[in-house]
Amino acid sequence: MSSLHVVLYQPEIPYNTGSVGRTCVALGAKLWLVRPLGFQVDDRQLRRAGLDYWQHLEWEVVDDWEDLLQKLPTDRLWLFTKHGDRGFYEADYAAGDALVFGSESSGLPPSLIQQAEGRRLRIPTLPEVRSLNLSVSVALAGYEACRQAGTLPPGAGA
Repeated sequence: MSSLHVVLYQPEIPYNTGSVGRTCVALGAKLWLVRPLGFQVDDRQLRRAGLDYWQHLEWEVVDDWEDLLQKLPTDRLWLFTKHGDRGFYEADYAAGDALVFGSESSGLPPSLIQQAEGRRLRIPTLPEVRSLNLSVSVALAGYEACRQAGTLPPGAGA
């Protein structure tokens, strides 16, 4: 089982997904992509952003949210949203957790956010910034989750 799962719910931009894939390889995390996607998984832009790391990535595409829940080997999902109840650094992460991020243009749908009471997290920013780039958000959250769970890559420090 992967030390961490990163879920992109209906991602739209191949470059972001490619960058997230690279971060997942760096962390030893599995990447899950929930359809519909805003690109083809064989998109040249996607692979270019992932560079030569993509071949090392453990990833899977699922048809919808219910399909994800059936296949994901954990029920510990942390949903990242600007409507989060607390900061991402306040969560109590464990090995095998799943970090869930919404699409670049609309985030996660309210129906999913409402179901995640106590598991809605936000990355705080100053009011002038609506949100951070998806790949930046995944990197911040992924490294914090691995730090807390004790699964950082060798030599990363703690």
